[in-house]
Amino acid sequence: MSEFGLEEFTPYLMNRIAARYNKGVEDALRTIGISVPQMRTLAVLDERGPCTINELSVLTVINQSTLSRTLDVLEERRCVRRETDPNDSRIRVIHLTENGRDLRRSTWPKMERMEDIMLASLTPEERDQFNGFLKSILYNIRQHEL
Repeated sequence: MSEFGLEEFTPYLMNRIAARYNKGVEDALRTIGISVPQMRTLAVLDERGPCTINELSVLTVINQSTLSRTLDVLEERRCVRRETDPNDSRIRVIHLTENGRDLRRSTWPKMERMEDIMLASLTPEERDQFNGFLKSILYNIRQHEL
């Protein structure tokens, strides 16, 4: 066993931070009828453009079964549409609709507000540096090219 406790173990701290952030976002988004997985999906599609379900699963950090149910709801709300890949009929490509783009943009300030609360003790320069560290860690540990 190591000589330090959980408060010194980076993965533990990262998980606690992410869980608290997600809980705050979940509470904020619930008031407007959208879930965290739905918001993540809309944000990725708005940022990256059309994606396959496999790509979305990696980028949203949502397992495929949950993502499939999330896409069902978003499709019912006319926020996304699924199209067959013209080069491979087994693959579905997910596209963001204007409804989805509008919903993402109208709800994104709630996500930003939670980020501001989470990072309130950091200066803008420290936030940039922190995000740089997180990107480096992500690139070191990622198992996918996305």
